[in-house]
Amino acid sequence: MSVASSTAASPLAPEWLQVPADLNVLQEPMWAGSVRRGDDGGITVGGVNVRELKEQFGTPLFVMDEADFRSRARAFKDSFDAAFADICGGVDVYYAGKSFLCTAVVKWVEEEGLRLDTASGGELAVAARAGIAGERVALHGNNKSDAEINRALDMGLGRIVVDSLDELARVGAIAQGRGEQAKVMLRLTPGVHAHTHEFIATAHEDQKFGLSMAADTTDEAGISAAEEAVAAAAAHPGIELLGLHCHIGSQIFEPDGFALAAEKLLRFLAAMQEKYSITMPELDLGGGYGIAYTPVDTPRPAAEIANAMAAVVRSTCAELGIDAPRISIEPGRAIVGSTTFTLYEVGTLKTVRVDAPGSSAEGDAGNNVTHPRRYVSVDGGMSDNARPVLYDADYSAVLASRTSEAAPQLSRVVGKHCESGDIVVRDVYLPEDVAAGDLLAVPGTGAYCWALSSNYNYLARPGVVAVRDGSARLIVRGETEEDLLNRDMGA
Repeated sequence: MSVASSTAASPLAPEWLQVPADLNVLQEPMWAGSVRRGDDGGITVGGVNVRELKEQFGTPLFVMDEADFRSRARAFKDSFDAAFADICGGVDVYYAGKSFLCTAVVKWVEEEGLRLDTASGGELAVAARAGIAGERVALHGNNKSDAEINRALDMGLGRIVVDSLDELARVGAIAQGRGEQAKVMLRLTPGVHAHTHEFIATAHEDQKFGLSMAADTTDEAGISAAEEAVAAAAAHPGIELLGLHCHIGSQIFEPDGFALAAEKLLRFLAAMQEKYSITMPELDLGGGYGIAYTPVDTPRPAAEIANAMAAVVRSTCAELGIDAPRISIEPGRAIVGSTTFTLYEVGTLKTVRVDAPGSSAEGDAGNNVTHPRRYVSVDGGMSDNARPVLYDADYSAVLASRTSEAAPQLSRVVGKHCESGDIVVRDVYLPEDVAAGDLLAVPGTGAYCWALSSNYNYLARPGVVAVRDGSARLIVRGETEEDLLNRDMGA
């Protein structure tokens, strides 16, 4: 049995992972716009070196480029407004707050001309504290409580996205009891297959979200749940039916699903308007646009997405002979995901030898050859990034505190939790000389990392720092041990 060189491409690595020509290069488009290598080799963001951030705020730390967030938000608003100007006068862009939300972000969203999408009473509380006008806020959720529905009405929300017939009746009854009308959109499942992970594909029938557009063959009337909801909403005195909504999934690169969903909903909208003599002035086509987590991911620019969707809406409305509804979309990850990286400090390292079939050594064809895989432990893990364990999500990482001319070694970046699945980056080439005390940066952690964070093993959740024009400030304070103990009521 022979031992393979650690400087060659490893057969343990997935096929998509290539050995970088230069480990010090920050490969686009994974990084925020201001991220650079400084003259001393350390990564800078907004002109601030990561070593300074470590000294001031500690690690782990979420580091966000504020200017990059604002730029991506503007790109969606400007691109979709331009593409849909001749169709419906522009687009309402709702930032999907579930991806990452705090009061500072709400203010940025509003200042850049966007609206806000929420999915719980807690997210509504953040919106209220930030002071955004209620009519610019939407509420999602498949199981809204009476308290959440009442809060939405108290705040004068611009829309409540209803997810089921049961919920429609509850929202209508609560609003009617208050002597009001709830502004409602109906979330439909158009049956469009999205090319993404099963747990984040949301437009097929066999899952918890939405009203089915498929005809119910077990019912005498044979109408779909979606049509039943339209009829009920149009007739309910406590409901103002704004229109229809769909969301086909998340982290999607292919345009076909978005186009097909838009066409199906427009055809359904036209049929419902004719059958029930109503007008539904709005249509929300959701979000789910993918970002780059690894060098092989190929996200589409906002303008390209906008133009492709506008072409479908324009042609379908013309074919149906209907006025186009006001279109809205809900990007979250596509705005915040790449604005942020997580900064970690390296702790322990170990290298294991793994058998793999191969013929890397002459005469070894068909024999097992051992290949090294190095485990690089950092001071965070699945408590600040649950996506690898939840979705097998891939990430990348770079040595952030310095440059290195050492040879690349296949590495697995792991956390400090008492869990073998505590993997931050499953496969990445890092310099052989990475050592304890070095800083690593994992890009693309702006979406669903802080939002999904936990206190597993009683680790405190990291803070979030916004960097802009050479200045860094906390927008979410990191937890302390006192925070962890405050809710413990004792024996």
